Parts: sequence; C-alpha cells; structure tokens
Amino acid sequence: MKGSRLRNRDRYLEEAMLFRDTDLIKVITGVRRCGKSSLLDLIRMTIESEGVAGRGFVSVNLESKGTGIKTEDQLYDYVRGRLSDKGRTYVFIDEPQRIDGWQDAVNAMRVDFDCDIYLTGSNAYLLSSELATYLTGRYVEVKMLPLSFSEFADFCGIKFVSGTSVALTPEGDPVLFDDMLTRYLEYGGMPAIASLSTTQAQHSAYMSGVYEAIAVRDIVNRERGKGKSAVTDPSLLRHVAEFLADNIGNECSSSRIAGALTSAGPKTTNKTVSSYVGALEEAFLFYRATRYDLHGKALLKTNPKEYIVDTGFRTWMAGYRVTDTGRLFENAVYLQLLYEGWSVHVGKLYGKEVDFVATKDGRVLYVQATDEMFASETREREIAPLKSIRDNHEKIVVVRQGSYDTDIDGIRIVSARDFFL
Repeated sequence: MKGSRLRNRDRYLEEAMLFRDTDLIKVITGVRRCGKSSLLDLIRMTIESEGVAGRGFVSVNLESKGTGIKTEDQLYDYVRGRLSDKGRTYVFIDEPQRIDGWQDAVNAMRVDFDCDIYLTGSNAYLLSSELATYLTGRYVEVKMLPLSFSEFADFCGIKFVSGTSVALTPEGDPVLFDDMLTRYLEYGGMPAIASLSTTQAQHSAYMSGVYEAIAVRDIVNRERGKGKSAVTDPSLLRHVAEFLADNIGNECSSSRIAGALTSAGPKTTNKTVSSYVGALEEAFLFYRATRYDLHGKALLKTNPKEYIVDTGFRTWMAGYRVTDTGRLFENAVYLQLLYEGWSVHVGKLYGKEVDFVATKDGRVLYVQATDEMFASETREREIAPLKSIRDNHEKIVVVRQGSYDTDIDGIRIVSARDFFL
C-alpha cells in the first residue's frame, strides 16, 4: 500500500539513493505526515527488488511498542543480531530519536557493521540544526515536502498529456487542469487525503489532527522535554500560526506580529513572538524566505517573508474562506521551486521587489507569480521589477489564469500548467 502510494515520489527516492552504499547516514526530515516513513519503505522495496543474493534488511519502527527496544544498547544489539553474514545489510530506523543516546548506537553501527543506514528524523525529538552534532557530520538530509501538484495528480490517478489541459479520472470522467489546481490550492497535498473525493469535513478533521500533533508534540512538549520555557502557550502558538498563515507572502517582522496580537488580545513581546515563529519553522510548518538585495548582492536580515508548508493548512486555518487565491498561488509556486531543489529568496532592487530569486547549481532564476495579467497595467506591474534587473539570468512570470504572449521583452511568460507539470 505505502509503496504504491509513493510510486510518484521519485524525486526523494532518487535523492536518497544518490548516497546509497556510502557511510553517510541518510536522514529523512519534513513536516509531520508528509510521507517520511513511507519513503523508508519505498527505499527498502527498491533495493530488495534488485534481488541481489546475500543482502540483509533490517527495519525498526520505534513508534511501535512491539520491538521492546528501550535503550541504545538494545537498539544496537537488535540490528547486530539481524545482520547478513553474506553481504551488506540495509538498516531502516523509524523514529530512533525516541531512545536516549540513539545517536551513539547509530554512529557505532556505521563504524562497526557493513551496513547502509536510513533514518527518519522526528521533529518532536530532533531538529535539523542538531543533526551535525548528533551524527558527527556523517549524514545527508533528505528534506521532504507534502505532495507537489504533479504528485497530487498522480495520487488521484490523473495524468495530463503534454500540451493538453484536460485529463480523465480513473472512472473515465474528464477533469480540467484549472479545476485540479484550484482543488490543490484549497486542500493542499498531504498524502493521506490526496483524493478528488475528499470532502471539506474530512479535510478539516485531518488537518486539525495534524496541527495539534505538530503544536503539542513537535513544539510544546519538545520545549518542555529540553527544559526550555520559550514556547509554552498553545493558544498563543495558534494565534502566531494563524497570523503567519493569513500573511503568507507579506513582510513579517516580530514587532509587527506582536503589535497585531497585542491589539487583539493578551500582550506579548517581540522576543516571545520570535521564539514562537522559530518553533513553527523548526517543525517545518512555515518556511522563511529571506530578502536578497539584487543591487548589493547580499542577503538582508530584515523583513523576511513566511510561506506555509501546505496550502491546505492555510485554507483550514482561515475557515475555508478562500478570497485571495493569488496568495495561495504564490505560496504554491514557492513550494514548487523548493521541490525542484532551488534555494529561494525574495528579491529586492531599490524600490521594487521580485517575488523569488531562485538559485541552483550555479543557475539563477528570477520568478514573478501572479493570478492573472488581463489588464495592461497588471502586466506592466508584474514585468517591471524583472525588466529593471540588468543581468542575463533567466526571468519568468508564472500566471495562473489566461493566455499571453510567451515572451515579453525577453521575459518568459509561463502558464501554471507548464510550470507545475
């Protein structure tokens, strides 16, 4: 079941397999319920399917009480007792962070055994920033997101043939790309509920459960467990999350958030808000896009923007009152760039702003995202920031609605269909 559901998540499988059979520990991280455990299953299935004699396979799910593993020594002995004596053993450990000293056991396995190790990193017990300390630098992080649009369509059994905007459902009913994208923007891409038949009530119940798990287990309880006291109020955490969700794509300073929350309720401080925003980012619920000064070629520390990990979270937090599809679309474009492996910043050039400055493998891509450009003044507003950039890097405008010339003054106009598929 899990393997078939993940057949279209090849991007993460390929990334993990890039470092296969090296002594680097592969750690899969990401927001809760985005498919980390299922990816472990898929990696194992892929290697097993090669049918090489002598290989061993050990899977440990430490969320299950059936393993009886409670200490680092028991974890080490469990794997040692299941090693192949005829070849390499592939070790898959789900949630090792539940055991004190787990990192000592894993580091020892890497040194002592002929094995290839894959882990999931739970946000409740291990932050990405702590990996280098725990795993002595001998690891690679595979950062997962919820489903991209193409993965979402695949989960729904729908394939858009090149050049067309209509596809058939598994039942043979036609579905328009625009309708699929609208549904994706509204309900997001959490794998467990990726379906054309998911109702608003089902979506709401599921997202509520995921948020509560993130807020309570991944943030509040984690802080308590580490003896910290910066993030202790689940109600304030929810208010901060709702503010960020309502302001995706806007400049967000701690002072602005604190002022807005204080005017609407109990007083809070910039420092407190900063701690809560940081906790939401560490749990992968929000991603910070720092500003990049295109003139001075430097990152700026002030006024970053925040984007939410899944647009379905935003819709749920807003009570399904979707009145600004353009903002959801901008968020989806940001996530797609991350999914494709770009490092993404917000561009600033004098008084103008470019939605995204994306870099990858020495390439630079300037991106504007807009809902439509029907009016000439709208087209000029979207294109002007890109025209003012004097270098020769690629510049594109991604548009959700309408048909336009594919090139305006050397700037490529890309339809949502072509961008996401």
